[in-house]
Amino acid sequence: MTSPKPVRAAIVDAVDTLVRERGWSATTMADVARAAGVSRQTVYNEFGTRQELVQAYVLREIESLVGAVETHVRAHHDDAHAALAGAFGLFLELASDEPLVRIIVADAEGGELIRLLTSTGLAVATERVGDLIQDVWPQVRRDDARLVAASLTRLAISHALVPLETTEESAVAVTRLVGPFVDEILGA
Repeated sequence: MTSPKPVRAAIVDAVDTLVRERGWSATTMADVARAAGVSRQTVYNEFGTRQELVQAYVLREIESLVGAVETHVRAHHDDAHAALAGAFGLFLELASDEPLVRIIVADAEGGELIRLLTSTGLAVATERVGDLIQDVWPQVRRDDARLVAASLTRLAISHALVPLETTEESAVAVTRLVGPFVDEILGA
């Protein structure tokens, strides 16, 4: 018997494949079940509703993006500005290939995915980035870490959804904007 975690992962992988091929609005629970090699009832048993399934998918994609950002920040912990600029640029680069972002930018999903990306994504990324800041730079107070995390997360989502300049230009601009406060909270 297959354990529940691999089944859930297979189902979310199927969602990813289908979203990349046709978008979320054109994807049914039956399509997901077929692509995952499970019954439609199994999909419902694992996730309950279509909304819960797409939330799990969005959460996984956000976790993946934030994980890459965490790795970059930890590798550049000795230079906060380089960590900030590089992580912001990396997020935008990865987000540009993210099917959720591409679909939202193309306005193909009528708002369901953008609401999930902004609400779920904002909450998860803010929490994780705030924890990361405090872990990498323990001298930063919790409220300052949360302020920086929330601001960077909102800016990152905004720049990803409405890219008005290159990734590098966005990263430099955000670092220039946020850098002085980062210096202040780091005691530089």
